[in-house]
Amino acid sequence: MLFNSLEFFVFLPVVFGLYWYVAARNLTARNLLLLAASYVFYGWWDWRFLGLIIVSTVVDYLVGRGLAVTDAPGRRRLLLLTSLATNLGLLGFFKYWNFFIDSWVQAWGTLGVEMHPFTLQIILPVGISFYTFQTLSYTIDLYRRRIEATRDPLAFAAFVAFFPQLVAGPIERAANLLPQFSRAHVFSYRESVEGLRQILWGLFKKVVIADQLAPYVDAIFAGYADAPGSVLAIGAVLFAFQIYCDFSGYSDIAIGTARLFGFRLMSNFRYPYFARDIGEFWRRWHISLSTWFRDYVYIPLGGSRGTRFMTFRNISIVFVVSGLWHGANWTFVAWGAIHAALFLPSILRNRHRRHLDDAAADSAIPTAIEAIRIAQTFALVCVAWVFFRAENITQAVGYLQSLVTAPFFAGFDAALLRPLALVAALTGIEWLCRFRSFALAGLSLPRPARWMIYFGLGYWIVISARRTTEFIYFQF
Repeated sequence: MLFNSLEFFVFLPVVFGLYWYVAARNLTARNLLLLAASYVFYGWWDWRFLGLIIVSTVVDYLVGRGLAVTDAPGRRRLLLLTSLATNLGLLGFFKYWNFFIDSWVQAWGTLGVEMHPFTLQIILPVGISFYTFQTLSYTIDLYRRRIEATRDPLAFAAFVAFFPQLVAGPIERAANLLPQFSRAHVFSYRESVEGLRQILWGLFKKVVIADQLAPYVDAIFAGYADAPGSVLAIGAVLFAFQIYCDFSGYSDIAIGTARLFGFRLMSNFRYPYFARDIGEFWRRWHISLSTWFRDYVYIPLGGSRGTRFMTFRNISIVFVVSGLWHGANWTFVAWGAIHAALFLPSILRNRHRRHLDDAAADSAIPTAIEAIRIAQTFALVCVAWVFFRAENITQAVGYLQSLVTAPFFAGFDAALLRPLALVAALTGIEWLCRFRSFALAGLSLPRPARWMIYFGLGYWIVISARRTTEFIYFQF
């Protein structure tokens, strides 16, 4: 079920009403309702893939119970390996089987050896990368003795399948989200209003910005060979905002929806295109994933505690694996490798954590140095996004070559001014609101002004929603 679909706008009020008015006084009934709603929400695409979520849930609950009752190091390692093998095995099979088989065949083909691949043309279950990492956080933290195992299988199942963030995050930690299923939530009008505002803003970014930019991006990338350099530069910028508004829009809707039920999810984006270097960009972009890789991959590998070479190795592994997490394509691996290459120089100079505050923290506009750093960082991110968006490495390299070698202004299409105006308007709004968790957070204008904004955004969303489109990160 899509957040930007008519079905969801029927589904959400029904679940909301049942949660607060029918199951209001019984925690078990609430969790059962949320679990059933989550399975309906996910099964709307293909009910058969519910089996994968159920397998992960059962295995990790039983592993958790086993870890709770044993101190034997060997048995604890075996239990953890059971969880890792089950979850990563399912993820690897459904997401990477065809990729590795095809890559194997192509590698032999370059040596003149013809191979005959056996592929299953496996369909990728929606959201498998997200809920796999979420449930792994539970077993890994249990193994490290950082949290206590739950005795409530219903609460654990609801934690794994919680529908607002099931499909595309944020990737929650068990330490934060799981205990919330054991609390008796009390309805809060203020939290509900904030949740609705965040949903509205997320829908605006998805439907009005991302979906309107998509046709321009598709056309530019499809015809890159004949486009002038200026159009190719605009295409990279438009895709940067398309994927940002699409993904951060989903996160806003997810966080806002969870707030309607009394749950607090972690922030997933903090205005990443105002970052002044790549390190800051990754502290602001897809925060739940970058911190997951930090805590469960980078630090266990040794982090920055060893030699300089080991630190470089660990960072490179994290970025490349992060790229591969996004999809079974060498373009994602290249995207991750590019970010590793951009990040490593700041590690060498020990300047990767120099921007921990917000840009222009004490003024309305950035300083000249800040503006230059923001522009440089954004330009580098856009170059990397070309690989993320391209169908293959050949297209990505050809796109960038054309960007450099093609006449810059010849054949410029004035129709591109419209999407550029959308991007400029969004950038201005987010700059003014950059100290808030989202643009409409804590809106304190007089009531008539607030409702004018709500109705204006709602009307814009309705007239822009000509067709229902999936979120980009559903494919990951």
